[in-house]
Amino acid sequence: MFDKRNENLDLNYAGEKSIDLGLQAHMRKVYNVMVIGLAITGIVAYVVANTEAIFNLIFGTPLQWVAIFAPLAFLWLGMTPNRIAKMTPMAVGVMFVIFASIFGISLATIFKVYSGDSIARVFFITAGMFAGISIYGYTTKKDLSGVGSFMIMGLIGIIIAAIVNIFLQSEMMYFVISVIGVIVFTGLTAWDTQRIKESYSASYGHDANTKMAVMGALSLYLNFILLFQHLLSLLGSRE
Repeated sequence: MFDKRNENLDLNYAGEKSIDLGLQAHMRKVYNVMVIGLAITGIVAYVVANTEAIFNLIFGTPLQWVAIFAPLAFLWLGMTPNRIAKMTPMAVGVMFVIFASIFGISLATIFKVYSGDSIARVFFITAGMFAGISIYGYTTKKDLSGVGSFMIMGLIGIIIAAIVNIFLQSEMMYFVISVIGVIVFTGLTAWDTQRIKESYSASYGHDANTKMAVMGALSLYLNFILLFQHLLSLLGSRE
């Protein structure tokens, strides 16, 4: 009887260990894809900012509005859950790369507005904050779904306020949006990390989990980029 019980315990332990290893591999894939996206965005932004002909063609003409709103339109129209469900993992990965490149174009102006030293400094501050928050989201036993819902409402408010401020050009509103943005994307990072962790299941199969990893990476990528932007507006040194 004791042998039978010990055998069951060993099987349960082996199953839990297998799930942990699968989850760890899944989370590594999420973070690796996110880092690749950040690298692509940074390279594209830097190249566009330092190639005068390209920069002037985009930001010296009405094309600047396309560059500003293209990432949002691409996200809402091209990477919806229904579309992703019908794609292969390779296609989802390609879509992510295209999105990261488009976002890089829209971010090119930061290299014209802020000094290189302050961009680097704020990037490392963002990386440190992001890492700590994401670790908290991964390890906490507290259910963060309520926090996520509240932060999504805050995100909607930020988007509306930011669009309005494009025309108002209010420095005070810009400051308030940046402060609230730091809070919102801090909360979203923790919630998204927990959500990505809890959504994983080995039973879904390789293809489904690969697509989920890319979409999870997209969520964390957006949180990182937008947290970086808001911190840069608060802490960055202008040229």
